[in-house]
Amino acid sequence: MISEFLSESLRTTALSAAMRGAGLAVRFLPIPQPTILVGPGASGRLGRTIAGFGHSKILIVTDSIISKLGLLDDLTTALTAGGAEYVVFDAITPDAPIPLIETGIDFYLENDCDAIVAFGGGSSMDASKAIAAAVSNPGKSLRELAGYFKGLNTPVKIYAVPTTAGTGSEVTVAAVISDPESHTKMVIVDTRLVPKMAALDPCLMTGLPPHITAATGIDALTHAIEAFVGHWASPGTDDMALSAVGLIFDNLRVAYSDGKNLEAREKMALAATYAGFAFTRANVGYVHAIAHQFGGKYHTPHGLANAIMLPLVLKYSLPAITDRLALLAVRAKLGRESEAEEVLAQKFLDAVDQLNLDLGIPTFLAALKESDIPQLAEAACREAHTGYPVPRYMSQAVCEDIIRQVLPPAMPAKKPARRGKKTA
Repeated sequence: MISEFLSESLRTTALSAAMRGAGLAVRFLPIPQPTILVGPGASGRLGRTIAGFGHSKILIVTDSIISKLGLLDDLTTALTAGGAEYVVFDAITPDAPIPLIETGIDFYLENDCDAIVAFGGGSSMDASKAIAAAVSNPGKSLRELAGYFKGLNTPVKIYAVPTTAGTGSEVTVAAVISDPESHTKMVIVDTRLVPKMAALDPCLMTGLPPHITAATGIDALTHAIEAFVGHWASPGTDDMALSAVGLIFDNLRVAYSDGKNLEAREKMALAATYAGFAFTRANVGYVHAIAHQFGGKYHTPHGLANAIMLPLVLKYSLPAITDRLALLAVRAKLGRESEAEEVLAQKFLDAVDQLNLDLGIPTFLAALKESDIPQLAEAACREAHTGYPVPRYMSQAVCEDIIRQVLPPAMPAKKPARRGKKTA
């Protein structure tokens, strides 16, 4: 028994070191930067550009709602006008599971495609990247591609049109997919998964409901903050993260309350992209580690899970990141550089709380069960400690306590029905 324990401990330690080493490699390897088209009509301009690249047939990966709303029209009209053939796979669902992505792989192959346009939110982006990696590496399953640099061959070309301002997937190296068998999320990481071009078209975002605007906006904020406070931050990632935080505090409330405001939508799209650039290099932390477990277990939307956990993780991390939070506070116009770091840091924490409140973000996770917390915390810590440059270490017990703070309020017990008096 002791030898088995030691063997497992050594295996876990080796795996942890290998994963952290792979993550460090992403930090220093050259990462392609896509050409970014920004502004109203950008999706049509992207279509006209792609049409000139000579692809035999393009797979557009999206969801049924986007397809029915006609949001693809500018892109597809431009593709047709340029003589490019395309097919649409519009079956993507939130947290696209492996079987659905496998259907997308088959659809790509059956239609002899040679490029992909990811059109939609994070799920469409992630599914597109997974399809691109899988069709180029036919000898490996999606589960075998999970991890760092598991595909030998270069993924097929990807172009991106985000319709939410949150994930930053249009500039990142990763794809997150759901495994329904283990109720977990898996990550495929490869610098070659970065799209070649992306269109940030605010016209595609004006119809987003306020609650999605809120959750995706805080998702982008979380990317920027965790990239800024983690141990892998650099001057380059700091510039991107600070720009994202400033744009979000200036524009998210406007986009939430006035969804038709194109200027606010465009600036939020830029903020999400800047945050994507930042965390691709500097990585994320415990907020994401916990949120991924909520997504895998309860199918909680990723942005919402991040938004719920962000204030709690920041408060725990405060002793190690006071100086960094102070800088964020100044960029968010919450105070002056002359103020004490402790004062500025607290202003930033209070501002995050207030932003969540103004956007209607709940303070609890309705699906969370007390009995699930140990397993969720164990998985979150394993994810964070094998791949993320967290600023303050969190034991499993501490992680459990933090997750416990978002348990839904206990429902009051129902009073027994009063019996009426019998009448003669």
